[in-house]
Amino acid sequence: MGVLQAAPPGWLLERGMQASELRLSGDWIASETGLRDDATIRRVLAEADGAARLRFDASSVGRWDSALVVFVEELRDAAARLEPKISLDLSGLPEPVQRLLTVARSANEPQAAPAKSPRAPLLVRVGQAASGAWLEAVEIAALVGETALRGGPALLGRTRTRATDVLELMREAGAGALGIVAIVNGLVGAILAFVGAVELRRFGAGIFVADLVGIAVVREMAAVITAIVMAGRTGGAYAAQIATMQGNEELDALQVLGIPIYDFLILPRILALIAMMPLLYLYACAVGLAGGLVVGLATLDLSPIAYINEMRSAIAGKEFAIGLTKSVAFGALVALAGCRIGLKAGRSAADVGNAATSAVVAGIIGVIAIDAVFAVCSNALGI
Repeated sequence: MGVLQAAPPGWLLERGMQASELRLSGDWIASETGLRDDATIRRVLAEADGAARLRFDASSVGRWDSALVVFVEELRDAAARLEPKISLDLSGLPEPVQRLLTVARSANEPQAAPAKSPRAPLLVRVGQAASGAWLEAVEIAALVGETALRGGPALLGRTRTRATDVLELMREAGAGALGIVAIVNGLVGAILAFVGAVELRRFGAGIFVADLVGIAVVREMAAVITAIVMAGRTGGAYAAQIATMQGNEELDALQVLGIPIYDFLILPRILALIAMMPLLYLYACAVGLAGGLVVGLATLDLSPIAYINEMRSAIAGKEFAIGLTKSVAFGALVALAGCRIGLKAGRSAADVGNAATSAVVAGIIGVIAIDAVFAVCSNALGI
């Protein structure tokens, strides 16, 4: 059986008084007969010059594909650029060709910019913000309450929290943070000693640098600086981890399997950070005091024994009690903020980064705010 030869495409223009008719014939197959060039388009329009309308007659067309669609679309574009314009009547074309031309025209037309929704009135925006803040406060209160109620049973093994998860998180939050905690607190202690030495030795009171460094580090700086470091290191990591699980639908899978998300993900992180923050605080105190000792001895004519004795007399047990209490509160705040922000994150990759950033910012602001509350309460109690 021989291969069917394609009939070459052809066209014939018949002029009329008001409208011209373009009769198409042959096979319009792109792979066999190719596409019509611009010269063919110009020749058709030149013969139709003066006609207001051009209609098609495709009754003699055999096979066709995109070659026919491209020819008619290019002819329509060229006719629209003429002066005066020639309108094309496509009703004589096969119905599938007409549909394809409609799709092509809609795809080429510029999309109208979406209409901007009118901005809500000020009272509406304020009400929405207040409602959102109230709902968020309720969620945070529920998270804090659940932590307080389930923390004790978790330590006694009465929840589905796994001890291995808690120990691994304690290792990450504790031993993994020793380096950065030592660097930051050591430098803070050194800076306090240097500033104090510059000012106090003018009055011959250089020995009191030990008091300044000891009280500032133990009561304030060790707890606050360590909490800020952990907010950036661990709080952001908690938010990113949980937000990633949210995006990968792992949290949905846990719920389907009947595994409580709070016991499996939230409570271990909170317990781990609360347990490690007092230890990190004591470690930060030692490093900060050592940094102050080095700078104090290097800038002042003091003996190590005199410096240490003065520092011991200045630091009372209540200073450590205040610092330890702050460290526990800061650890709970950083863990709660990271977990809460991770849980409410979206499911895209950008939401993971936003959750980590928000957790760090919320943790730092919360630490400073709680420290201010401690300062006010300590002043009111006279301690």
